[in-house]
Order: sequence, then structure tokens, then C-alpha cells
Amino acid sequence: MLRVGDLDRSIKFYEKALGMKLCKRIDRPEQKYTLAMMGYAEEKETIVLELTYNYGVTEYTKGNAYAQVAISTTDVYKSAEVVNHVIQELGGKITRQPGPLPGLGTKITSFLDPDGWKTVLVDHEDFLKELQNKE
Repeated sequence: MLRVGDLDRSIKFYEKALGMKLCKRIDRPEQKYTLAMMGYAEEKETIVLELTYNYGVTEYTKGNAYAQVAISTTDVYKSAEVVNHVIQELGGKITRQPGPLPGLGTKITSFLDPDGWKTVLVDHEDFLKELQNKE
């Protein structure tokens, strides 16, 4: 779950930058929050990313325990080529251009969404190899 300062902006970001769709939106006015479930398929079929907007809160202080959301892709370079300009147009920031991680070789690219939450696109095959080497 990511807490966001502008739910509509965040929904648009994840739709346009990562091709996710809004699976469900739940408004709880009595508790003063709204949830948006974002994913690549319906909730019952896949994992979803929950975005939470608390009424009146436009900014959050990031703690030191959060690292990133990781999403696998078959081609990090092509994915970065497709999404990098969209990310920046929608208020995000590229934090790492695509390429292999030193010492591991796993190819990644990373960016921040408009609220400053980090997402990493990870080469699927490289990551599977990385996991196998850890065993």
C-alpha cells in the first residue's frame, strides 16, 4: 500500500506509465479515506497495488524502512524506452537508467512516482538467475 497525496494524479500515473488499470475504487467518507486498487488484471486474478488517499493529506514523510515496489519485465531497456518520457511528463523522476547491477548483473531501471515512492523494473530472466544463485 502506498499513501498518495492526489489519488487521481496517482491513478493516471500508474495507468499511463506502467499500463496498470484501476481495478476498484473504494471511498470511505466516514473514515476519511479512499482506496484505489491498481493492477494488470482483476484483483482475483493477480496481485494489485493499493493506493490510499487520506482526506486532506497531500504529502507524507518517507520512513527509512521502505525500499521499492519491483515489477518484472522481459526487456528492461525496451520498457525504459517506452515509459521514461511518460514518467517524467506525469511528475515522476527517473532515478536509474537501465543497465546491470554491479556484482549481480541483473538489469534494472528505477523511478519515483509523483509522491516519491520508488519502483524498479527488473529483468525477469536475470532475477530468476539471481534467485537460483542465492540457494
